[in-house]
Amino acid sequence: MSVLARYIPSTRLAAIGAGLAALVIVLDQASKLWVLHGLGFMDGGPGTRIEVLDPWFNLTMVWNRGVSFGLFAAESLWTRLLLIGFSLVIAGVIAVWLTRAERKLQALAFGLIIGGAIGNVIDRVAYGAVADFLDFSGLWFPYVFNVADAAISVGVAGLVLDVIVNGSERKPAAPADGTSD
Repeated sequence: MSVLARYIPSTRLAAIGAGLAALVIVLDQASKLWVLHGLGFMDGGPGTRIEVLDPWFNLTMVWNRGVSFGLFAAESLWTRLLLIGFSLVIAGVIAVWLTRAERKLQALAFGLIIGGAIGNVIDRVAYGAVADFLDFSGLWFPYVFNVADAAISVGVAGLVLDVIVNGSERKPAAPADGTSD
């Protein structure tokens, strides 16, 4: 058994993942409220910028109407509703997987992805687009993103790491009669 393959009862793993999803949603929405309303980015509009550690890191307002990195921009109401529905279906499927998680890393990764997806859905419903503002373009990363996007990316990386480290290793099944060897 791998060091990262910590087996915990699945209900506890699901609770850990769900708690992390809730934390991601709260942090994502709090950061967006702070940037949009506290720093005035809502009034300033796209391109509003605050230099933080220029040129490496700045806060730059971008409204993302598409999916990752602005792909498939949703300008119409129907396209936006399709993206909202798609995101909710994906979050729902991953929530089912979360209830079947066998390792802590899986549960944490699922929680990050679910929280990030729902955080961005909240933006699409409230604003019609996702508020992005974390700008590391000075470090040769050309995309502006938010806490939810970061959570999704880290969650996907966690799932990849889990597969690399643990492969298809599964928890051994308990004997049907309840006895052990």
